[in-house]
Amino acid sequence: MKNSKLLYLHIFFWTIYIIGAVLIPYFVFHSNATIFNITFFITSIICFYVNYFIVVPRFFDADKIYKSFIAFFLSVSSFVLVRYFAEEWFLPTYFGIRNYSEDTGFGFYLFDNIFYSSTTIFISTTFWFFKYSIIAEEEKSQLVEAKKNAELQALKTQINPHFIFNSLNNIYSLVYQKSDNALPAIEELSRLLRYSTKDLGEDRIALEKEIGYIESLMALEKLRIKNPELLVFEKKILHPNLSISPMILVPFIENAFKHGDFRNKGFEMRISDEDKILHFYLLNYKKEKMKDSVSGIGIENVRKRLEILYPQKYTLNIKDSKQEFVVDLKINLRDENH
Repeated sequence: MKNSKLLYLHIFFWTIYIIGAVLIPYFVFHSNATIFNITFFITSIICFYVNYFIVVPRFFDADKIYKSFIAFFLSVSSFVLVRYFAEEWFLPTYFGIRNYSEDTGFGFYLFDNIFYSSTTIFISTTFWFFKYSIIAEEEKSQLVEAKKNAELQALKTQINPHFIFNSLNNIYSLVYQKSDNALPAIEELSRLLRYSTKDLGEDRIALEKEIGYIESLMALEKLRIKNPELLVFEKKILHPNLSISPMILVPFIENAFKHGDFRNKGFEMRISDEDKILHFYLLNYKKEKMKDSVSGIGIENVRKRLEILYPQKYTLNIKDSKQEFVVDLKINLRDENH
């Protein structure tokens, strides 16, 4: 709840208060004590906010009962002093009327006002705790959001392209051999670096950028594969500007190039966004010496990010058998805006 709604709550309370304590007695019951109802209303307002802004924030302590008694005593004292000034000095001095008889003892006066002030103090304290709970909840939400952002940034940093070093080695070999593929390879690598240093810092990027990164990655990886035609990539993108968190798909492809068998088998990848539901499918065959699980840190990070960013909006099925590794991921991007 925002501060404006808290303000409306206070206005609503005091509107009901003045109607019940001043207006109804005057207009409905024709009360002869309207002046005292007004001074009591003013006293209540002053006591309410002295307690709300000063006493409770500074003195109330649930773990120390004596401090709570001190807070209550201070609030009652403010009520007694204000009411005494208004009804037992100001009105008698300037209007010749008073609420209590002149022979009223201090003990009775104090006891009587403890009773009358208790309701105001209780409501004021309740309002303060209500405000405090809202502030505490907002701070908690901010901490959770900050923690989530920090965690996401850390996860993105962890999955920063490790293949860049391999790409540099491949490009070095092309340059050494004076291959015509050297300059295109350098251009593709520059696109990858631009993505990882600029777009990776964004919360969301266009889907076409993520796919463009994948295409650059594949172009570089084809340089070291004897049979690049074995890399099958099909895409059917109807909504290129759909927003997606960067580096959601890339770790799966990195994993495929790192552990896949590209001598005779290659891999198959399909990406589509029909009905604004991203469907990513990847099948690659393992190397003969890599029969164990290939789910590494990058894929575990993607799982965590999916759970944080797309809770109940994604399905991820991974088949990790002895011969092949299959990823089938669907993400509902209908509510994402770029």
